[in-house]
Amino acid sequence: MSVWLWVSVPHQRLYWIDNGIIAKRYPISTAEKGLGESYGSERTPRGWHVIRAKIGAGLPKGAVLVGRRFTGEIHSPEMQAKSPNRDWILSRILWLSGLEPGFNRLGQVDTFRRYIYIHGSPDHLIDGLPRSHGCIRMRSDDVIDLFDRVSIGTRVFIGADRQSPSILSSPPPK
Repeated sequence: MSVWLWVSVPHQRLYWIDNGIIAKRYPISTAEKGLGESYGSERTPRGWHVIRAKIGAGLPKGAVLVGRRFTGEIHSPEMQAKSPNRDWILSRILWLSGLEPGFNRLGQVDTFRRYIYIHGSPDHLIDGLPRSHGCIRMRSDDVIDLFDRVSIGTRVFIGADRQSPSILSSPPPK
């Protein structure tokens, strides 16, 4: 597997890795409460994950999703003003599942059962600061672009380390 994703929490960036080379960079926002795997923690889980489901193919940019379903609404400044603190899920969802039993998979640390996604968010909230409730938020144009590039089964590494040379030289688990 030569294509995978790296979520760098310190840099608030998601990197598209192709054959060990950073081919694309996207600004993101991870959890305001930091890193952690426990259910209910509102933290972004670390380690190796896989994209287990893709939701929202063909929806318009800014489509509002609730419970992984399109509500029929398109996010607007008026909607934002009425609900400024809402955790908006917009445009697309890439639902993650942990690959490391006992760390980010199964039991009280299961990423999939925690509903941890890479998903669209209002663009103004992607400003280099961690603001999410555990998910990885992206601008709508970026999540649509990423959604079209990845497939179910694409590996994703989420980490706090700044050691890009060593992470790039380590292939994702099978």
